[in-house]
Amino acid sequence: MTHRERILAALNHQETDRVPIDLGSSIATTVTAKFHERLRAYLGHPAKPSPATFSKRSSTVIPDEEILQRFDVDARPLLLGNPDARPDCEISVNGFVDEWGVTWTRPEGGHYISTDGPFYHCDEPSLHDLEKLPWPDPNDPGRYRGLRERARELHEKTEYAVVLNLPVGPIHQCQFVRGYAEWLEDLLIHSAFAEDLLDRVVHIWVQVAHRTLQEAGDYVDVVMYGDDIGTQRSTLLRPELYRRVIKPRHKQMADVVKRHEKPILYHTCGSVYTVIPDLIDTGIDALNPIQVSAADMDTKRLQQEFGRDLTFWGAIDSQRVLPLGTPREVREEVKRRIQDLTEANGYVLCAVHNIQPEVPPENLVTMYEAALEYGR
Repeated sequence: MTHRERILAALNHQETDRVPIDLGSSIATTVTAKFHERLRAYLGHPAKPSPATFSKRSSTVIPDEEILQRFDVDARPLLLGNPDARPDCEISVNGFVDEWGVTWTRPEGGHYISTDGPFYHCDEPSLHDLEKLPWPDPNDPGRYRGLRERARELHEKTEYAVVLNLPVGPIHQCQFVRGYAEWLEDLLIHSAFAEDLLDRVVHIWVQVAHRTLQEAGDYVDVVMYGDDIGTQRSTLLRPELYRRVIKPRHKQMADVVKRHEKPILYHTCGSVYTVIPDLIDTGIDALNPIQVSAADMDTKRLQQEFGRDLTFWGAIDSQRVLPLGTPREVREEVKRRIQDLTEANGYVLCAVHNIQPEVPPENLVTMYEAALEYGR
């Protein structure tokens, strides 16, 4: 099978010659810049200019092609460009403001986190506050410049599955502009403000998604986006609150992708067992990252209950096994997840989220070697 055929077969629950493999095709399945540097040194690759940035906020990069080919990775990423009107504005060596007016800062050597935004200091937020914000322009030409050409080159000159990465969803974006705790409180005590904010974010997202798929959809195999609704122990929101407030907006987002007849790879960290039927109902085809260290995320149970409706994308534990385990434990982890998740022919193997600097390069190499061995 070609790499593209392998991914598409997994999404259609068809038998594959081996378990498909991902590394670097999406914003949640790639590597940090520091790990990438360590991996290149471990593999004996000579020093070279910095790789392409995947996400500035997450300090992630697109792995070098020679690394992807070594591990026989089946997919490649397609990214939107930066807006012309309001690109990221540097305010310090470790800080910038994005097009939404959100300030991002990081400690030296750490990750960025949102530390200020348009609605951070509103004790009694109102709809009038929303009217005053200069919202991002979904049709900013910078987002789409060269997009179709890049997609076409990937699709026609390679045999890899092309994974289009769309912007994050409304839970993330609302938390960024309002503050994490404040937005959760708004859902209960300032619900009109919270839902109007949600609608504005979704409206922009839908326009970006539609325009992107108009531009490049002919050459896209999978559409990926994320919106975290889980924590280590449970869902971020009560399931009934998710169903009433968030799920209809998630359905709007999925509907625009489905109108372009593309499969959806949806990302949410954490314990989301209780809302997986709702996610399926919105129209997603594959779920990432399958955070096996979170409560109620046992892979055998997930496969038995949802394996006919979902492709599972991820599942190799990055919380303990990859950073702290031995190579033998890594091999056992890979073997277990393949055994658990391949019964319905719907599994794409990769780590649970981006590979962090503390992961020993030997463990990542072991993971992909074991995937090629046990996945056949």
